[in-house]
Amino acid sequence: MRRPAFTALFLSLPLALAACGNKAPSERIEETIDEAVETVSGTATPALAEGPYAPRDECGDLEGAAAFRQQIADAVEARDAGGLAALAAEDVKLDFGGATGRILLREWLSDEDHMLWDELDALTGLGCAAGNAGGIVLPWYWAQDIDAVDPMMGMIVTGERVPLHRAASDNSEVLESISWDVVELVGGLRPDDAFQKVRATDGTEGFIATERLRSLIDYRLTAISRDGRWHIVTLLAGD
Repeated sequence: MRRPAFTALFLSLPLALAACGNKAPSERIEETIDEAVETVSGTATPALAEGPYAPRDECGDLEGAAAFRQQIADAVEARDAGGLAALAAEDVKLDFGGATGRILLREWLSDEDHMLWDELDALTGLGCAAGNAGGIVLPWYWAQDIDAVDPMMGMIVTGERVPLHRAASDNSEVLESISWDVVELVGGLRPDDAFQKVRATDGTEGFIATERLRSLIDYRLTAISRDGRWHIVTLLAGD
């Protein structure tokens, strides 16, 4: 028979308190209750990564959004073009030149030149923001006000304590480390280069590995709920 949550909590207190060392009883009880509540209820919140634009999830309270995002993740993992297209609106927008529709989305997913599966792989790990009219936006940072850099030249540093090097080499001096923050390309993007020259928000210029950078206007996905069913309404890049 399953114990009620708080019955299990208080049955666990004596053993937990015994492991708390020499702290005052009131401190020990308060800390242990907090930890036990999180363990029993399953609502412990994972620590966020360092940095102002670290991925975070603001969509958990939207009805049906979590299940919908899981459907997207499952289709992406299985490389199921038909399954993903079925999650899109009939008029899903795919670029700024008039490309729309589920059929075209399915064709692009099957076209290696578009590399949409790779883009979707990245999107599923970049958090979720609650958008306008109850919709959702992936990645999370797309819904944030970012004015420290030119959006056309701005890049997100995707990781914690990513080194900014003096020269385009892993062996060169590290000027500083950057965690999930924006930088600006200096001289434009060189996609074939292993490093990009960038300017940090504090004005420091240096080089960051290309694989740790993502354009501010790279692919994003928006979805809304229509008549109780979620649909992808945009999947596009650019501005």
